[in-house]
Amino acid sequence: MPTPHRVVIAVFPDVDLLDVTGPAEVFALANRETGGRAGYQVRLAGPTAGEVRTSAGVRLLTDLTFDQVGGQVDTLLVPGAVELTEDGPVAKVDPAVVAWVRETAPHARRVASVCVGAHVLAAAGLLDGRTATTHWSTAAQLAADHPSVTVDPDPIFVRTDRGRLWTGAGISACLDLALALVAEDQGEEPALAVARQLVMYLKRQGGQSQFSVPLSRPASARRDIDELRLWIADHLDEDLSAAALAARMCLSERHFARVFKQETGTSTADYVQAARVEAARRLLESTDCPLEQVAGVAGFGSAETLHRAFRRQLATTPAAYRRRFRTQTA
Repeated sequence: MPTPHRVVIAVFPDVDLLDVTGPAEVFALANRETGGRAGYQVRLAGPTAGEVRTSAGVRLLTDLTFDQVGGQVDTLLVPGAVELTEDGPVAKVDPAVVAWVRETAPHARRVASVCVGAHVLAAAGLLDGRTATTHWSTAAQLAADHPSVTVDPDPIFVRTDRGRLWTGAGISACLDLALALVAEDQGEEPALAVARQLVMYLKRQGGQSQFSVPLSRPASARRDIDELRLWIADHLDEDLSAAALAARMCLSERHFARVFKQETGTSTADYVQAARVEAARRLLESTDCPLEQVAGVAGFGSAETLHRAFRRQLATTPAAYRRRFRTQTA
């Protein structure tokens, strides 16, 4: 029998819909991809029983009231809600939700906030003395309201308190956060399988959002080019020259170069280098592998070549990138 992972997601009036349904879908797909071995049991808990109207106007139905949750919680997930003002979005913090989170958090194996849900965790005192992230639009509010919290608006997510506390950035980053939780529980392969089912180019680590994958381009009109792009991502340490790729496509090199540029908007050389830089970034963010090993896995061949590519694409060095974006665990 799989080890059950009881995931409780807090829901309340005006909660952001994707903050709830995005992680729930990730956990459901993890169950499917592992043949049920992941054992995630997702429950929605609200202040009262019945319907909860979300910010999108879609109504959710709670499984439990806050009072019915009890102490057996593996993952407590706290989404957020915002109020739109003339000065921009302002995080809404319901005292009743804060009180329940403060009471429930000590009984959960880990606690994670999604988007502006970080404001709830901060109000509950869970982020005092720690680094946290939230949606960039309310980061200044979080820092002003909670001076004891070090607010970093750049990462997709921040893991702290030895992996017990997680805070995630906004909107689609809820998927990245949930995938990271799955990876922690089940390993990288199931998490990557879920990412593929979600048609996400990859499972992003907690690095800075503006350094997001340069290759996530819309699907092309040619299925064979889309399949080649996936193949490239899985074979970065092989010969990916235009000649080799053209041969794989059974096209002349000249015709292949023209078709690839037309479908992707870039040359094969630039595309392959961007893919290799992205792979190197993931390794630098999530591992302590030596630069020579990172270069080899990503297909650069040498640390010197890796260094030149980072300078050209990201205007930084691999070592400096790692120091800035290595996922923090304390």
